[in-house]
Amino acid sequence: MGDGASTRRSYDLVADRYASELRDELRRKPLDRAMLDAFTELTMSGTVLDVGCGPGHVAEYLSARGVRALGTDLSPAMCANASVPTFAADMTALPVRADALTGLVSLYAVIHLDAVQRAAAYKEFARVLRSGGHALISFHISDSDVPVGGEKRLSDWWGHGVDLTFRFLDPVEESRMLAEAGLEVIARLDRGPHPDVEHPSQRCSLLVLRP
Repeated sequence: MGDGASTRRSYDLVADRYASELRDELRRKPLDRAMLDAFTELTMSGTVLDVGCGPGHVAEYLSARGVRALGTDLSPAMCANASVPTFAADMTALPVRADALTGLVSLYAVIHLDAVQRAAAYKEFARVLRSGGHALISFHISDSDVPVGGEKRLSDWWGHGVDLTFRFLDPVEESRMLAEAGLEVIARLDRGPHPDVEHPSQRCSLLVLRP
């Protein structure tokens, strides 16, 4: 990835604080929990991979509901904070065999990739999912400062010097890119932010099927 090294370094620096601040965030996000519960019903029969797992809280949520869940993140320090099995990897080149997974979830992780990198990641998602498998992908659409298609740079986070780019994505364009990768969007949920819980952005989640 072109900016993968800076993204990895940045998340390594904030990993412990990120885990302490955000590990229980799903408790305060009822719509995200509902989506994950539906995703659980669709993917219970096999292995699910949480891509861009951070400290593993989404994979832990799925595991607590009986899913065989693993996590992967670009940041080894993030992986070290997880209580489920994790491995460090680039989502554009997953070390997972083809057709291995019944499900894949990636919440607010593809926002760090440019369009070329996202296309590569979506092809990887399609490759590792078996036929009939599902993926749940969430991303930011816009906020009060950045329109759809814009981006925001972050250079300081909790007192650490970081170099992160957050991209605000167009759901129609992402659906098109997913289709080109061989993934069919079967459901879409747009929502506003949960007040006082998360960054105040408009958000989208796409549920996709690998036919």
